[in-house]
Amino acid sequence: MIQQIIFPLIVCIAALASSMAVAAPAELAERAPDSYVVVKGDTLWDISGRFLKEPWRWPEVWRMNRDHIRNPHLIYPGQIIHLDRSGPYLSIGKSVGGAGGDGEIRPRIYYESLDTAIPTIPLKVIAPFLTRPLVIDGSTPEGAATIVATETNRLYLGKGDTIFAKDVRDDVDNWQIFRQAKPLVDPVSNEVLGYEAQYLGSARVTERTTPTTLEITDSVEEIGVGNLMLPSDRPMVFSYAPHPPSEIVDGRLVSIYRGVQETGKLSVVALNVGTNHGLEPGHVLAMFRNRGTATYTEGLAKETYDLPEKRYGMLIVFRVFDRVSYGLIMDTDGQAAVGDSVRNP
Repeated sequence: MIQQIIFPLIVCIAALASSMAVAAPAELAERAPDSYVVVKGDTLWDISGRFLKEPWRWPEVWRMNRDHIRNPHLIYPGQIIHLDRSGPYLSIGKSVGGAGGDGEIRPRIYYESLDTAIPTIPLKVIAPFLTRPLVIDGSTPEGAATIVATETNRLYLGKGDTIFAKDVRDDVDNWQIFRQAKPLVDPVSNEVLGYEAQYLGSARVTERTTPTTLEITDSVEEIGVGNLMLPSDRPMVFSYAPHPPSEIVDGRLVSIYRGVQETGKLSVVALNVGTNHGLEPGHVLAMFRNRGTATYTEGLAKETYDLPEKRYGMLIVFRVFDRVSYGLIMDTDGQAAVGDSVRNP
């Protein structure tokens, strides 16, 4: 499982928060509880959202010893999170079901499977994006193979089916399958920022024939003749601490993954800003809705007003390219739409 691979690689450098310039201490949520028992399925963002108005600022308020703060992901279901309102500060208390000999349980290493630890955000949502190229230079990337036929001449295939492909490298056995890449167009300048390759599945070479014979090992959508293939990449190391960008960022939503026009919480969106604009994985951005204009008519006179934007959500950037980045919407009070603005929180 990709999630099992990613968890051991995660190193959340929460100490980074101590060096961040913040305007004011983190504020408590309106109905912040004094404590909370962690349950399976929680994320650090969700837990912190119970206590803080801005959940992304959780690295600033965790009170743990220096050894443990290096990886606050080692928080497990059954543990109790306590709130000290004087800071505010959050700390790990004793687990449900008992305490140690002195009546307390301090942060320690848990001898449990890492895939039960609490992640910052739901990794299963973004895991597919961490091992697959998303943005390429052209609609047909260099070194791509092409599916030219199927064993049964069926129009679309899935896991376990056989395909035949041309231009398959002799030194690569495992491949990822993509639909022909579509352009990512900047909603402001109409410039093509890159081409987004939509992942369809994976395949493994079974025979070095002409064309090459492969078996589909995984599919998330139907696969057919004409789809492209690229060599599989190793899983990326995903290491970050949520924090605001150090530079001024002013971008737009370019697309919503899978091609829809509106979306909501825990959806993946592409932005027209990337490393060229100072973005990096872990940056949090506020989302603003463009309300457009309104015309007021009084008699024969007409007045047109540009309505103010509305801040309606937050996203966290998890993968970055030169001019494009991908973020996961974490909080929203409405639908996100292509063209919405993203800026520093």
